[in-house]
Amino acid sequence: MDLGMNVDSHMHTTLCGHAAGELIEYAKMAAEREINIITITCHIPMLWEAFGQAGIRMSLEQLDDYLVLVGDTAEQAKLLGVEVLCGIEAEVYPDEAELEPMDEILAAHDFDFVLGSLHAQCRSYIDWLANNKAKKDTVKIDSYFRHLKDGVESGRYDSMSHPDVIRTYGVVNHFNPAEHEEVIREFLQAVVDEDICMEVNTSGLTKGDYEVHPDPLILDWASEMGVKLTIGSDSHHPQSVGQFFDVIQPMLRDKGFTDLHYFRGRQRQVIPMPGGS
Repeated sequence: MDLGMNVDSHMHTTLCGHAAGELIEYAKMAAEREINIITITCHIPMLWEAFGQAGIRMSLEQLDDYLVLVGDTAEQAKLLGVEVLCGIEAEVYPDEAELEPMDEILAAHDFDFVLGSLHAQCRSYIDWLANNKAKKDTVKIDSYFRHLKDGVESGRYDSMSHPDVIRTYGVVNHFNPAEHEEVIREFLQAVVDEDICMEVNTSGLTKGDYEVHPDPLILDWASEMGVKLTIGSDSHHPQSVGQFFDVIQPMLRDKGFTDLHYFRGRQRQVIPMPGGS
């Protein structure tokens, strides 16, 4: 177990089309904020345009550029005392056929870390909800967490990213996790049973209802059930690296979490939870 470390396992590059800043600037900010390890996780290329194309994610043709960029930055960042790992933010989706091209990418490249994200705000999922007559908020939310559970059980992902993001971007009008405790606990139990991680994503404090992802009540259940955590700022510009870690990590410790995790070569690593006295 590494002592006296901190990690940020979710950040993007300009190749996704909605991030800013040179990648080495992210590493410099990490060093300034005493974060030892950062993992770059740009959105994986997806062939179906309903997942969003230009401005949302890199193209397949840019994937090699991404790998070179992260590798070059990793070399430069050694001088800063920051380890830069190469991850990818992959998609979760109920139609397995739409994920086959993504699976080919995952099989062809040696990523350190694979996040699983169900972007409920993408047209792909909005259309799925409409086509399956999921009109009420409660049905949308229950469907979302059941699909997250399916994603956990697929074996694709190392950690499930921003696991209540359906509450943001206007997909639903009302989200109270207590009203969906059974299905959320089923998702959390799958995370435990499959021995993967759930992400605490601090970017939730910058949008929507300005609360961490997932909601603190979900984190209470996760602590009770023995869920392992990764943490990520979901940075889209250098200033966001490690955002709100000084608030969220002590909160996680207060909830009973003693460790954080990150991945190197798809192998889980553990560090003590920062934020202790």
